[in-house]
Amino acid sequence: MKKINTGGLKVLLVDFETAPNRAWVWGKYEQDVIDYDKETYILSFSYKWLGEKRVYGMGLCDYAKFKKDPEDDFDLVKDVYKIWCQADIIIAHNGDDFDIKVANAAFIRNGFTPPNPVKTIDTKKIAKSKFKFNSNKLDDLGNRLGLGRKVETGGFKLWKGCMEGNKSAWKKMIRYNKNDVILLEKVYLKIRPWATNHPNMNIMADHNSCSSCNSKNIEQRGWTYTAVSRRKKFVCKDCGKWSSGRVEKLENINLR
Repeated sequence: MKKINTGGLKVLLVDFETAPNRAWVWGKYEQDVIDYDKETYILSFSYKWLGEKRVYGMGLCDYAKFKKDPEDDFDLVKDVYKIWCQADIIIAHNGDDFDIKVANAAFIRNGFTPPNPVKTIDTKKIAKSKFKFNSNKLDDLGNRLGLGRKVETGGFKLWKGCMEGNKSAWKKMIRYNKNDVILLEKVYLKIRPWATNHPNMNIMADHNSCSSCNSKNIEQRGWTYTAVSRRKKFVCKDCGKWSSGRVEKLENINLR
């Protein structure tokens, strides 16, 4: 993979796996919950810093409290909080509706204050807004774009095995979780030039470069006009992202 220039920004790719809610119900199909016996908690967390090779994975089984209370995620959440607060940008698939909110819920119920404010990038939202794929799931996008697939889990029994303390289940869960982050990065880099709401990397990093990948290999290609102004159009010759320059009022320009 080509070296990724983040302009000194700390860009974090993340993925959570959570335990299911345990509840009382009258039947099996489309049931209303009578009461919760145990609400969801974090099972594992994987992450990677954009531009670095190593992928990290941590699960409840890695902590001393697990043998005594396999549902106590405080120590795991504490480590997630420390990592979270180091980031300038956080990337996740369906992150705005799931991962970011899962993290925030875990932080507040474990007694933590709001973490360092960050920009977020949701690859699922980019895919939904820019393309017409049959599915915007991470696995399907990875497959359709020729980037790889998620690890097969075998279904709910993997989650159940982890909650029961099965070592082989935990090993597979961490591998599954880490592979999701690897696939997330590949999908992100592939669709990044298409994103219109991507954080402007050159403004944030204070560089005159591509707003998406921070490359300085940009070229002016024409202008965009309104009734009263114009802007230079630029294209990144590395990632293909188009961007615009500063607004120039036509009343101040000699067009002859």
